[in-house]
Amino acid sequence: MKRLIFVLPALFLALSGCATVPYTDRQQIMMVSAEEESQLGATLFTDVKKSSKVSTDATMNSMVSSVGRRIAAAADRPEYKWEFVVVEDKTVNAFALPGGKVAFHTGIMPICQDESGVAAVMGHEVAHVLARHGSERMSQQQALSIGSVALMAAVSGSSPVVKEGVMQAYGVGAQVGVLLPYSRSHELEADRIGMILMAKAGYDPRHAVSFWERMLANKNGSSSLSFLSTHPSDQKRIDELKGFLPEALKYYKGR
Repeated sequence: MKRLIFVLPALFLALSGCATVPYTDRQQIMMVSAEEESQLGATLFTDVKKSSKVSTDATMNSMVSSVGRRIAAAADRPEYKWEFVVVEDKTVNAFALPGGKVAFHTGIMPICQDESGVAAVMGHEVAHVLARHGSERMSQQQALSIGSVALMAAVSGSSPVVKEGVMQAYGVGAQVGVLLPYSRSHELEADRIGMILMAKAGYDPRHAVSFWERMLANKNGSSSLSFLSTHPSDQKRIDELKGFLPEALKYYKGR
């Protein structure tokens, strides 16, 4: 098993390929295939649902699923098996896993307020999936020393250390559902793409700015705002969101 897990740098380079982020055209180094990525996401999402209490609130689930389907349609990745759940957790959080798996904590719903707020969060999370940020981070970390052939074997194996390492690379920490920080560049890229996806789905992207302003206004030193803690959280970020608006509004036709 150890030989499968630890890979020489030369093997990493041999397995690596290039990818391009939609809408931004940024080039990425990618050693995880789309198929492996989707399989990994499905495996981890199964763990999330087993380890968390999935909400039975029909209204919340209906809204998240409805918005999710619209944003997913705008993302235009029919090969992904999109799935959206609401998790009973007071922390203000949401996260996405590769292959189209998205979870909202109940704690973020009051700040979302309505369908447009949910769309702002959903657009951001789906953008992470679309841009393959998790796999890019794994590749940058040399896949936590896991070769692409061994990736799924390691995750489905018995080593909790290896499994936790892979989950962290995709942004799910030791306490399942607690998002670990992406880089600032990934977060801003997800903001930009997320606003475009909102607009394409028929949601006014200006509501994304309103959502993040509410997040900042509701912070008040609260330790429960784990979603905010993993994102750039100063006024400069709000300004950058506003700077993305002209591009996003080109895609907005309204409903």
